[in-house]
Amino acid sequence: MSKATFRERSRYWFDNTMSRGTAALIGWLAVISVALIVVVSGLVLWLTPVEADKHHGVTGVVWATLMRTLSPGKVASDTGSAPFVALMFVASLGGLFIVSALVGVLANGFKERFEQLRKGRSRIIERGHIVVLGWSDQVFTIVRELVEAHASRRGSTIAILADLDKVAMEDALRTHVGDTGRTKVVCRTGRPVEPADLDLMNLDAAGSVVVLSPQGEDPDAHVIKTLLALDKRAGGHPPVVAAIASTGNMAAARLAGGPAVHLVDSDDTASRLIVQSSRQSGTSVVCMDLLDFSGDEIYLRSDPSLAGTEYGRALSAYQTATVIGLRRAGRVMLNPPMDTVIAAEDEIIVIAPDDSMIHLADGMPKAQEDAIVMVEHDRPGPERTLVLNWNGRGRQIIRCLDGYAAPGSVIDVASDHPDAATGVEGLVNLTVNVKDCETTDRYALESLGLGVYQHVIVLSDDRYDAAHADTRTLMTLLQLRDMQSTLGERYSIVSEMHDENNRALAEVTRADDIVISDTVIGLLLAQLTENQHLAEVFGHLFDSRGSEIYPRPANRYVRAGAPVSFATVIEAARRRGETAIGYRLADQVSEAPHFGVVLNPDKSRLVRLGPDDCVIVLAEH
Repeated sequence: MSKATFRERSRYWFDNTMSRGTAALIGWLAVISVALIVVVSGLVLWLTPVEADKHHGVTGVVWATLMRTLSPGKVASDTGSAPFVALMFVASLGGLFIVSALVGVLANGFKERFEQLRKGRSRIIERGHIVVLGWSDQVFTIVRELVEAHASRRGSTIAILADLDKVAMEDALRTHVGDTGRTKVVCRTGRPVEPADLDLMNLDAAGSVVVLSPQGEDPDAHVIKTLLALDKRAGGHPPVVAAIASTGNMAAARLAGGPAVHLVDSDDTASRLIVQSSRQSGTSVVCMDLLDFSGDEIYLRSDPSLAGTEYGRALSAYQTATVIGLRRAGRVMLNPPMDTVIAAEDEIIVIAPDDSMIHLADGMPKAQEDAIVMVEHDRPGPERTLVLNWNGRGRQIIRCLDGYAAPGSVIDVASDHPDAATGVEGLVNLTVNVKDCETTDRYALESLGLGVYQHVIVLSDDRYDAAHADTRTLMTLLQLRDMQSTLGERYSIVSEMHDENNRALAEVTRADDIVISDTVIGLLLAQLTENQHLAEVFGHLFDSRGSEIYPRPANRYVRAGAPVSFATVIEAARRRGETAIGYRLADQVSEAPHFGVVLNPDKSRLVRLGPDDCVIVLAEH
């Protein structure tokens, strides 16, 4: 390598100074301006001594040259000899280029500065705030629910860090969430995996952190990388809640985030809810009601005054709260045996509209013995289930169904998806068949002979984007609804969709249940942000082992049409080893937002439950 020449060194030095930004550019323009003024002033003093004397010597000439340089228009008023006018013209011409360049440099510098200000690069100084890392459609659900939860709390703050324009994020939140009331929402532009960007969120003082799966390919890789960045950073580590899209990545996410991270398995949770809803109509509505903050929620409460009381006796202990289980030594028990004795250190799991409304009743309400009936539940036999469309969640759904179905049950997958029903070997109770079908075509659907099925599940086709997949699902649901009306067939229909806004459109189809998978995960993340211990509770609710939510015919518990208190319903369920948490009215199943579901009713309020109404219980299947 030859030695660098003086010209190369000079150019290299000049390039380095120019790369320092707006200040360096202004500095070079100042140097050029000074050089121009010095040269022109020197020539005026040398070549035009008469005009130099008229301008009072060196000082006056320098001032005149400076004015021509900064204000080129002044040259029009110059008089004197030709050399003097020519030199002033040169100064004005050079000044024209210098001023133009200065204006351009300043405009560009201000633009860059404003762009930086738009990104919001100042460090957040809040304390106890909730930090959301990443951006997806779930962010709107999470922010909306946290705003609802913090409606009565002053100084609440939600801070969002994502690799998007700050103003664009704020506009999207205003459009989808609206007024946030007392809760302040702060957005920052940055990458959640960069330590410098994480420092902007003041994580040492944060109350909790939510990590979202970004939209696009391989979202779990981004979540895991963010968990690694959070685990490796110095300073305090607030509780972290994260959503993992694929069950297969859960082990890697646990290793990346450590034991303190609460992970939500999106595929598994949505799959279990779809399966439970397909078998028991109304299950998804009940779960959504428990997950959102607008109605009743799940709380853990220590109440030593109930120590020594059997669980079955404590079911009616609260007037405006419903007992559903116990948390003992860190282990959750939903609907435990009725003779389980409550210990002083146990936490009681209750459903209540607010933690301030959890109070022991003055006295245990009396059950109406003459209204209680004990009709045995039907034991389900082999069933046929039809799955329309296919996506990566389909395998999990079939495996979950295998845990519920009676031996000899059949599931048919009708789809033109190339991966339909692949990877579902080793089933115990189910036989799986695959049928090629264009699920939006009426004649193709009729050829399936839907009358032989008890349950139909319509999945979202993952070959299309979310909006198009929802449109195809709506078309399929409309065809099914018309076929039911025309042929007089009856089978439960559960549909999976992406966009909550499409639910109102889907209600026209009168599907039994519509599971908005992204909304469910967003609601669950919001709940865990407020109380990480609820992860175990919801994990049990969505698990086929143990007790789950079941809407069951009310006439198997109380006399149809008789005015009964909810305390009577609780007692009727208790005698079966079940925990009653509410009921569903058949004549209101199409009325949003609760679709006939009433959770945690007042124990003494009378209600008439007809033969088509349901009692919602926690029970083993």
